[in-house]
Amino acid sequence: MSLPSLRELGKTGVKIPAIGLGCMNMSSLYGAADEQENIKILNRAIELGCTFWDTADMYGDNEILLSKVLKEHRNEVFLCTKFAFLQENGEIKVSGKPEYVRQACENSLKRLGIDYIDLYYQHRVDPNTPIEDTVGALAELVKEGKVKYIGLSEFPRFQGENFNKNLELVQKFNEFASKKGITTGQLCLAWVIGQGENFVTIPGTKRLKYLEENFEARNIHLSPEELSEIRKIIDSIEIAGERYDENLAKFTDK
Repeated sequence: MSLPSLRELGKTGVKIPAIGLGCMNMSSLYGAADEQENIKILNRAIELGCTFWDTADMYGDNEILLSKVLKEHRNEVFLCTKFAFLQENGEIKVSGKPEYVRQACENSLKRLGIDYIDLYYQHRVDPNTPIEDTVGALAELVKEGKVKYIGLSEFPRFQGENFNKNLELVQKFNEFASKKGITTGQLCLAWVIGQGENFVTIPGTKRLKYLEENFEARNIHLSPEELSEIRKIIDSIEIAGERYDENLAKFTDK
């Protein structure tokens, strides 16, 4: 099955790369941040055509970092950012209240140094605010030209015995990737986008070599037989642990 490296965003007619760039780990959430190295990565991403970028207002100074590249390349990047999380008295909360949505958008626009956001979406649903109210606020932002498109976004698997159990799946993926002459990361990305033309990925990185490696996955062809074999591998092993820890799980509909 041959799939295009550009895909339509929903039914908008907008074409975006099948492999995008998640920018969260370029900020201090994953160890120390190297601003100059991250700027090199962002500029290289533009050169490669990896121009579907994802950030959020909760990712530290991430939006400010992106602003330093966007000021010269705004029209080349399809920019996504998210809202919902806020801290009150040291506690993380979620809000979808209309007044908060508007203020969060204004703050993101200011940090990013831009006058519109391509895709603005809710990081988690606020259980105390009707979704119709949140969407209504987003619709107003679209009407005002501050947002083009709206959406909804939706880790103890890596703890203790869960981690060791899940390594069995990683090992099988390592073996499959080695036989195909690609990295395990590339295999995972190629498998995801191989599920259909409505699938895109946003792998993150703080290393230039991994940006290039990840983006190359768009050119990796997995035959129907290979896709089926990978599915059998996944189904043969029970994944241990939940996706989110207790604190984050309460902000989902699980």
